[in-house]
Order: sequence, then structure tokens, then C-alpha cells
Amino acid sequence: MIVAEVVRSGLVESRHHGSVVALRSDGTVAFEAGRTDELMFPRSANKPAQAAAMARFGLQLDDKLLALAAASHSGEDFHLKDVRRIIAGAGLDEAMLQNTPDWPLDEQSRHAAIRRGDEPSSITANCSGKHAAMLATCVLNGWSTDDYLDPVHPLQQAIAETVGELAGEPISHTGVDGCGAPLFALTLTGLARMFRAMALADTGSAERRVVQAIQRYPEYVSGTIRDEAKLIRAIPGLFGKGGAEAVYAVAFDDGRAVAVKIDDGGGRARPVVMAAALRGMGVDAPVLDELMSTPVLGWARRVGEIRPSADLLGRLAE
Repeated sequence: MIVAEVVRSGLVESRHHGSVVALRSDGTVAFEAGRTDELMFPRSANKPAQAAAMARFGLQLDDKLLALAAASHSGEDFHLKDVRRIIAGAGLDEAMLQNTPDWPLDEQSRHAAIRRGDEPSSITANCSGKHAAMLATCVLNGWSTDDYLDPVHPLQQAIAETVGELAGEPISHTGVDGCGAPLFALTLTGLARMFRAMALADTGSAERRVVQAIQRYPEYVSGTIRDEAKLIRAIPGLFGKGGAEAVYAVAFDDGRAVAVKIDDGGGRARPVVMAAALRGMGVDAPVLDELMSTPVLGWARRVGEIRPSADLLGRLAE
């Protein structure tokens, strides 16, 4: 269904189709729209569960570093400093990172790197925290580090088992993520269940430690000015994670959860639809009004907005 529309000067010029599912505290479906039971790649929305798997296998990190293990960070200076802390703590070298080299996501950090004459690198790429944690987990368990991205590696097998367990569905399709790591497909409903399971995990568990790390340091799992960090900061008891191709999932400490996928991968619609879904669940926070009307700019002035579609708002109101 159409979940968002782009309005310029009072005229709808683009529309985004997508899917949304929301779960109540008891795990039952509060509402759903679109294709919520078809396999899709959660992309980086899988990262909290990946970090939980590593914590299950002995990875001991403070909250900032654990949030980085679940991060798609912006490549800001504090991100890079603490990714290097993970690597150094395991007695490793950053040259061992096998994630795809890239520029920092943060615009200012990217421009600064270009001015310095830097090249895209694995350490500045948004997945370096996860890969550093993967290497550290291998060292702890005596697993090889040169093939840690192989889907049959013990680390990746442990991660797949954890993801499937938390999502409540078997991993029937494995792909390759943008960073080169194995990528496990889930249904959108399964993704929401995974976040719900993590939110409701026992105090002190690996899952709960990851949730609390993200809640305490949202800028570490995303970036200083990113919409995910803004949402987590503004709504107590919520944690969340976005992924490439416009995937987004959140859950509350009471077990409510929402997962969103925009069909065309258009990230601009992702926070808009999530904010509308949260409002549909009865969440009342000023940040939702802000996110539900993302400005369309023309020559640095507002000329329109990206907003939830009438179809989506109607479905949420049922």
C-alpha cells in the first residue's frame, strides 16, 4: 500500500509503497499493512541481534562499545576512537577488518576526510563497530579471524541461530550484506518479534545489555544528528535500529514493537512512516510531529513535505 507521499508546493509528486506491522505488549498484532509475511533483508536492523549473539559468546564491552557493536555509525571522531578501542582490547590491528571500505556517513566528517586526502577505509565505514566486535568474539572463543565472514564460520553460525531464535522463525535464506557479512532474511513480522524479544529479555541477559546500551548511547548506534538517535532520546523505554533499503524497527521495554519496510528502499520515507505508526499505537511525543512532516527543501527553503499517506493514517485509525 502507499504509506508516504512527497508534496511539493501543494502537489503530490511522488509516492512510496511499503509495509508496516505493530505488535502489542502481549505479542499479538495491533495492526499491519502491506506484505508483512514475505521474506526480506532487514539489513542493519539485524545488528542488535548480531551484537546479542556475540555477547552470548562472551563479548564483554562497556555500554558505549556494545552500542557500537550494534551500530551503523556515522564515522564521527568518537565513533572511530572507540571502534579502535574494541580492536585494541582484543589485541588486534584494524587492518584485520574485512568490511567494505567507505567514507563516513556524517557529512562534516566525510568532507574533513576528503580535505585531509584520506581514502575510503574499513574503519570509517558504518559497519566497523560490528566487524571489530566480530573479530573480538573470535579471539575470545579461539576461532579463526581470517575467514570470520564465511557463513559456515562458528561465529556466523552462532549469529544465525540467535537471529532465528529471537525472530521466532527459521533462517531459510542467507545473503551478503553491504559490509560483506552474512545477511539473514526474515519476515517483517519476524523482525518485529526479534526486537520485542530483545526488549523483554531478562535483566543482565545479552539481549537486555544490548538494548540498554542503545538506549543509553543512541548516538553511538547511529550518529549525533541522525533520526534514530533523536527518536530514542525523545521516547523513554524505546530502542530502535534502521537498516539500508529503508528498513526500521523499534521496541519498547513493555514489549510493544513496530517494523517498517519501504518497498523502493527510499530512506526519506522511513522515519515518517515509523513516526506515524508510533502515533497510531498511542505514543504521544513532540518528536513524532517533527518526524511525520519531513521538509522538502528548494534552495534552502521549505517548499513541501514528506508525510504519511491518507491510506496509512486511515489504516492506523481503524
